[in-house]
Amino acid sequence: MKKITLLLLGLFFLQVSVAQDSTQTKRPKIGLVLSGGGAKGFAHIGVLKVLEEAGVKIDYIGGTSMGAVVGGLYASGYSATQIDSIFYNTDFDELLQDYIPRSSKSFYEKRNDEMYALTLPFHKFKIGIPIALSKGMYNYNLLSKLTHKVRHIREFDKLPIPFLCVATDIETGEGILLKEGYLAQALLASSAFPSLFSPVEIDGRVLIDGGVVNNYPAEEVRKMGADIIIGVDVQDDLKNRDALKDATRILVQITNLDMIKSMNEKKKITDIYIKPDISNYGVISFNEGKAIIQKGEIAAMLEIDKIKKLVNPAEKYVLNQHPVKSDSLFIKSISLNRLENYTRAYILGKLRFKNGKKISYEDLKTGVNNINATQNFSRISYTIEPYQGADELKLNLTENHTKTFLKFGLHYDGLYKSALLTNITQKKSLFKNDVVSLDLGLGDNIRYNLDYYIDNGFYWSFGLKSRYNKFNRNVSTDFRDGAILGQLGLNSINIDFSDFTNQAYMQTVFMQKFLIGGGVELKNIKIKSDNLGTVNPVFENSLYTSIFGYMKFDSFDNKLFPKKGWFLSGDIQSFLYSSDYTREFNRFSIAKGEIGFVKSFHKKVTLKVQSELGFTIGNDSVHFFDFVLGGYGFNTINNFKHFYGYDFLSLSADSYIKSCFTVDYEFYKKNHFNFAANYANISDDLFRTGNWLSKPTYNGYAVGYALESVIGPVEVKYTWSPELNRGFTFISVGFWF
Repeated sequence: MKKITLLLLGLFFLQVSVAQDSTQTKRPKIGLVLSGGGAKGFAHIGVLKVLEEAGVKIDYIGGTSMGAVVGGLYASGYSATQIDSIFYNTDFDELLQDYIPRSSKSFYEKRNDEMYALTLPFHKFKIGIPIALSKGMYNYNLLSKLTHKVRHIREFDKLPIPFLCVATDIETGEGILLKEGYLAQALLASSAFPSLFSPVEIDGRVLIDGGVVNNYPAEEVRKMGADIIIGVDVQDDLKNRDALKDATRILVQITNLDMIKSMNEKKKITDIYIKPDISNYGVISFNEGKAIIQKGEIAAMLEIDKIKKLVNPAEKYVLNQHPVKSDSLFIKSISLNRLENYTRAYILGKLRFKNGKKISYEDLKTGVNNINATQNFSRISYTIEPYQGADELKLNLTENHTKTFLKFGLHYDGLYKSALLTNITQKKSLFKNDVVSLDLGLGDNIRYNLDYYIDNGFYWSFGLKSRYNKFNRNVSTDFRDGAILGQLGLNSINIDFSDFTNQAYMQTVFMQKFLIGGGVELKNIKIKSDNLGTVNPVFENSLYTSIFGYMKFDSFDNKLFPKKGWFLSGDIQSFLYSSDYTREFNRFSIAKGEIGFVKSFHKKVTLKVQSELGFTIGNDSVHFFDFVLGGYGFNTINNFKHFYGYDFLSLSADSYIKSCFTVDYEFYKKNHFNFAANYANISDDLFRTGNWLSKPTYNGYAVGYALESVIGPVEVKYTWSPELNRGFTFISVGFWF
């Protein structure tokens, strides 16, 4: 009897235990669906915050577009608060513009980007338009860094939370479920909004934003195994004509037409449907992110009673909390797809790191930006693969089939006057990695600049340059050490000045930062004046042959309005031969250098400090290469230098030293008020006599307003000097040319 009793008790407890296990295994699996909606997808973060606070464990996540980005980060291990912080610290202006920092551009590319207001592809004598505003590389680099912890996971159901997202095959119109691959690439494809971001190629398919075909993947999350669906819908309802006032709203309306029709069926399989009230926000309202997140929290709180019923009190809820660890990569291998027109050395030279290097994601971002800055590739993609206990960087580049570009700009300054700048750039003309560029300035003074360059990356690069500049101006120097002005008893002279320069050079990057180079130059300078009252109005028309060497370092983040960085340059040029029109030529050299740095204060105020000097070496010779100071806003050639307080080309001598201090206040976005003070000593043999150490002989000051416009900087400056009884107003419009 006792044995029977014990047996019955054992069976009872076994049944209870099985029942408990059965109850535990039957816990409903919760799937989360996050729709696309651009900036309105910030509301997803607010909903996730409420779910976390309630203790709801998410078992599956599916998303589209911005819903894919938020959901993918959550699935990879971030908490809602961490995602909030990530989005708060992201510069969405830079993201939309595919911002490439100036530091990632070669010296050649910096010049090109600081010359033109408009660039258009030109193919088969037809002008085209870019495929999209952005390649999405800023976004891709950011997503790659954020998904570092799961970079080697290729099946998304093995992420901390199983995940999928939706993209659209642009060629077939099919909806593509992305459940495996490189997570950052999948998120980029799902969020590639048409016209804003370029399509993304994955496994031979060309993909764009999944919102075109399936902006709310509820059925797909149900098939993953979800018993209960929580859906967050941030899609626009159909708008009337009064609300469709910009291109993005019209595009959203078009992509939403089919989705809105199908949403009624999708709502039926959604157990908790959350629709934040964000009708007053648009898909690019990224600056309203904080308010949109709050709208998501409010909408989720309206469903809080239903949400709390999903919580199992007996189950301990563990909050997602992505550990903040080092994000370094050890790159043991770099692989590259086959390219027709660019060498491996060229690509590695742009990356600035090689196999066997430990790098940060910032280094990777810089390298990818360097490649993107060339504009030689229409698509840039990469994955980080496991390799021998470390990482392999697999680069996939699609060469830009457009080899010819037309570029345009406008410029005005007080020396060269007005000009319409036109440019034609041809890439891959004769050799791999080469580019030829021709600038033509049409206006008061016709000018041109021809540049042919072969970029060999880490190895020595080669180039040819040809330039022609001319202007007519009343100036206070006669380029003859004052001899002509002294003879005629004049303070100024009206001259026609022309400079025709041709160079062959070679250069390379030293220590990945410094540009060093050298070459040979053939120059013709012609100076004449028709109001001298002499039989021969020409007082210089000589050819000069010289050799030169130079070194440059430039980390300014903006050429004219930098907020950080350093600039350092030095060069020496030795004149070996002249046709000697004036019969005064002796061999001589000119050395010059410049250093500058920028410091920011309170984000809107910057201090820029610059110092420069120059001097001649050798016997007394012609003075047509003297340093000439005065004016502002023009493109400097030879030894012409800006100097506030004095008119264009006012002070000249064979040596000088100058310092300038500029305080810039950006009182409104791209609007600047600035004050500058510059000081100089300039005279012949300045450094031999020791006068360069004395109190500055020349002083000048300037106050001005500047606007960073689509055609380049627009500047107005009023300058004055205590040594003169008058001031000057300098106006400069457009990039300097």
